[in-house]
Amino acid sequence: MPKIILADNMEVLPTLADGSVDLICIDPPFNTGKTQRLSRIRTVQDEAGGDRVGFQGKRYRTIALGTREFSDVFDDFLAFLEPRLVEAHRILAPAGSLFLHIDCRESHRCRVLLDEIFGRECFMNEIIWAYDYGGRPKTRWPAKHDTILWYARDPRSHTFNFDEIDRIPYMTPGLVGEEKAARGKTPTDVWWHTIVPTQGRERTGYPTQKPLGILERIVRVHSRPGDLVLDFFAGSGTAGEAAARHGRDFVMIDSNPEAVEIMARRLAFAEPELIGFERGAQH
Repeated sequence: MPKIILADNMEVLPTLADGSVDLICIDPPFNTGKTQRLSRIRTVQDEAGGDRVGFQGKRYRTIALGTREFSDVFDDFLAFLEPRLVEAHRILAPAGSLFLHIDCRESHRCRVLLDEIFGRECFMNEIIWAYDYGGRPKTRWPAKHDTILWYARDPRSHTFNFDEIDRIPYMTPGLVGEEKAARGKTPTDVWWHTIVPTQGRERTGYPTQKPLGILERIVRVHSRPGDLVLDFFAGSGTAGEAAARHGRDFVMIDSNPEAVEIMARRLAFAEPELIGFERGAQH
């Protein structure tokens, strides 16, 4: 049965059985040293007092709906992460995989740590999620990618459903023939995918929400129907939605009541068990 758990993940992970999880997808805090904040707004047409100009010159007034935030500061990030990754290694099934989403500030240190815990031979891919959104500073090359590290529990025998890989268009379809162009090609380890649009239907209001398309690709290829998907930094629950949409079970863990409340709404269609939290509770 799918579960959403409000708790510190180190209270839950030691209770999970050895080899009981088929796929782990985590997106831990990136240790940016900043408070992550997302302000939500909506606009209404207001020709007299509007502060925005939209299509065909029409004016709109901005209404603030609220702000969500969390602190992303750790004195020793690896000391925080290491015991959680040790538990992740223990609970992974023999054919299981771990995907850790991180940015350039910590990716190199996380890779060394994962080499120590899993074994260097268990490193499978460094996936680059590239996007083109946001500001462009004039003092350095704009940072427009995150890193996803893939480690397998057993590099010789792990779930990889090649036929489930979504195809992408050829850049020069005329050079590959009609049949190949119609089928498309498999992605490489560089995944071009937009961020979740600010006003898009997918948006939940959680500051660091990741695109469903990224998690769906991982879930389809690296797990099978009926498998258990775990995210113990679950945030807005994107991994849970990807799992549920493709017939997988899930366990989502987060210590933030706001995150769990968002997940409870977002994943209600999967009828998850709520642990440590009541739907609609105020915190």
